[in-house]
Amino acid sequence: MASAPPDTHRRGNRLLAEITRDTRASLVPLVLVMVVRVALSVAVPALLATVVDGVLRGDGPGTPAALWGGAVLLAAACDAAMPPLGAAGTARSIATLRTRVVDHLLRVPARVTVSPGEAVTQVTQAAPQAGSLPTAVAGSVVSLAGSLAGFAALWLIDWRTGAVFTLAVPVSVVIARRFVGRAARADSAYLGAQADLATRLLGALAGARTIRASGTLRAETHRVLAPLADVSAAGHAMWRLQRATVWQFGLLLSLTEALALATAGLGVAGGRLPAGELLAVAGYVKVAVGALQQIDVLLALAQARAGADRVAGTLALPVPVPGRTATPGGPGEVRLRGVVVRSADGEALLDGADLVLPAGRSVALVGRSGAGKSLLAGLLGRLSEPDEGEVLVDGVDVRDLPAADLRATVTYAFERPVLIGGTVHDAISYGRPGTPRGTVEDAARAARADTFVRRLPDGYDTPLDRAPLSGGERQRLGLARTLARPARVYVLDDATSGLDTVTEAEVTRAVTGVLTGRTRLVVAHRVTTAARCDEVAWLHGGRVRAVAPHHVLWRDPDYRTVFAAAKDAAEPSGTSGASVASATTVTAEGGRTA
Repeated sequence: MASAPPDTHRRGNRLLAEITRDTRASLVPLVLVMVVRVALSVAVPALLATVVDGVLRGDGPGTPAALWGGAVLLAAACDAAMPPLGAAGTARSIATLRTRVVDHLLRVPARVTVSPGEAVTQVTQAAPQAGSLPTAVAGSVVSLAGSLAGFAALWLIDWRTGAVFTLAVPVSVVIARRFVGRAARADSAYLGAQADLATRLLGALAGARTIRASGTLRAETHRVLAPLADVSAAGHAMWRLQRATVWQFGLLLSLTEALALATAGLGVAGGRLPAGELLAVAGYVKVAVGALQQIDVLLALAQARAGADRVAGTLALPVPVPGRTATPGGPGEVRLRGVVVRSADGEALLDGADLVLPAGRSVALVGRSGAGKSLLAGLLGRLSEPDEGEVLVDGVDVRDLPAADLRATVTYAFERPVLIGGTVHDAISYGRPGTPRGTVEDAARAARADTFVRRLPDGYDTPLDRAPLSGGERQRLGLARTLARPARVYVLDDATSGLDTVTEAEVTRAVTGVLTGRTRLVVAHRVTTAARCDEVAWLHGGRVRAVAPHHVLWRDPDYRTVFAAAKDAAEPSGTSGASVASATTVTAEGGRTA
């Protein structure tokens, strides 16, 4: 099984160190209880030896017996307290790491992809494995300290017994190192196979209707479950490692314990040791063996390494860093200068693109499929990041704007809305808590959604899961959500694609009035959408080929071919107005708020 690259391990190790450092305060109660428990483990054998020797001398149990009994009871109380304290600390650590992963995934620019299955696996499996490390390490460190104390006690009682026990230490270290390395690789393979399976399943569920309509249910089931073989292989590899390690540790520790007790027994028989010391040796051997008998901790360490390596890889993905420059006053003029965006393999997706969006005007962005329209549109709100060049709003680079200011300056709407919230009102006001009902209703009226919303069982208070909505109705609710967010620059993406011609015209007229005086970049696929904008920016070959009114560009046959596949591909007569877009409003910070 291939090893992970050194950089991956270094990032994973740094993440584990950060997790441990950040959650150490929450582990203080657990560690204190563990320390008391270990101290009692060291004290009990000595007290027991004192009691036995006193009885054999005829002195009676006396005070040592009472102390021994009290120590045993207190140790039992510590044993009862440790599990809930450990669970609480682990839960906090996992919650912190899950929050970091989700937050980072939502901030990753659109062109940097993480498969859905990988994202789910990291949040549900890798993060909990890595997040459980601090509790395991705390327990291991305290236990190790107690084992060292027991080991020292063996040497103090009888150096021969201590020397016999010492022989097991190097062997156990070799076994442990081999187990951790191999188990981490096996668990990494298991997580990878799980991520592949989850990705395939999520894709199949999204396309369930297509699968049923195509009659390919059996074939798709086999395709989705294909990674099960890899999941099984990785799981069996882990089980084999555990089985081999358990019996090796078991044999080693049994032999060590037997030899140590035999050595102490010969000391008692030869008069070198009092009888009570034999019981002390037996107790301290059990304590000292704890350092060598930590298969559960080793497994937790291996899984934490595997989980941390995967999570650290995601956290290493670049995300936009908010700026610190105050938002300038201005009407919302946008300029793109020499913008270059490259793919992961170095291909130029945008190659020196220049564009000016005049303040308060609407500009349609058109081009063939794959020309980079959505990529360019994403630059305004930092959903995409340029490799070269700059994007300016009223003379300030968007990379210099604080996140909150950028969200208030540039807002987005996409073609396919994802409605989030408990009710229809919540869905429209999403991202702006406390939005007044009047504002929500005004936005819905502008998007021509108010009429059908009021027909719902509870109107705007209807739970989303009880609101039967068509695709066009979802588009209008998504558009209403966009209109409820005041901004200087609106990036709109083919808003009315799901509406019939009459409804589209009504929505366009209403929204034009609402957005009058606002700067609009409209990613257009329809001729009618482009024609309603003040100007058209024609994107071709990674550059802006021309900027002019639609009726002027229409004279170019190459421009007309951009719309050749559109049902409404006919020469328009007007150029005024604004287009609209539906869908999911996104923060301009760089994260998707769907």
